Amino acid sequence: MRTYKGYLLDLDGTMYRGNEVIEAGRRLVHRLNEAGIPHVFVTNNSSKTPEEAAEKLRLLDIPARKEQVMTSSLAAARYITRHFGESRVYTIGEHGLHSALKEEGHTTTRGHSDVVLMGIDRSISYEKLAQASLHVRRGVPFLATNADKAIPVEEGMVPGNGALVSVVETASGKTPTYIGKPESVIMEEALAMLQLQKKEVLMVGDNYDTDIQAGIRADIDTLLVFSGVTSSGELPHKEKQPAHTCDSLDEWEI
Repeated sequence: MRTYKGYLLDLDGTMYRGNEVIEAGRRLVHRLNEAGIPHVFVTNNSSKTPEEAAEKLRLLDIPARKEQVMTSSLAAARYITRHFGESRVYTIGEHGLHSALKEEGHTTTRGHSDVVLMGIDRSISYEKLAQASLHVRRGVPFLATNADKAIPVEEGMVPGNGALVSVVETASGKTPTYIGKPESVIMEEALAMLQLQKKEVLMVGDNYDTDIQAGIRADIDTLLVFSGVTSSGELPHKEKQPAHTCDSLDEWEI
């Protein structure tokens, strides 16, 4: 079996389910550390800072530092820097998104803006959506951290960022540029953190439509673990297959 010099690791469904650790995921990270293999955690969750994401992992006995976490917020902030320079950003989102923009030197604004950026916002209002739509209709570039239409909570599935974005998309007639998985933008940012070539890296995740598609689109080998969203029974119906699959990450030899 092929070996890899670096790993990109999904979080929810791969490392944990909600607040419950997935033991095989925890053991994989410990094995990577023991072998000295670098790895980056890649998440579409825009509401948390890298430090907050790392802290949750540490509480589950999964070693992690903020420098090892790539969030869709951080990827979006860096994308804005590369494509638009230091910008005034009309922002819909939570603490993690505002923090990432500030760290990159951008200014969040409710007035004139250079970019509109949407992330999950659990205090969303009609006014926020209306103003975002007006900015986009005026021709302001439109970005979104991720397209997840629903996200899991203890009670079931609730609206995700993609559901909120669809309101502005419908009102403005414009489709945003998405940053998070399955788009390759977040993968390129995570890859830069590893400082390795694509052929040397493996993307590990439980969701074919986000994690595995992200790897495929970025031309990075993928490992689909059947511990979360995608079941083994669904896989034969997918047009493009992951490079590897396993029922548990305990089966994977690094």
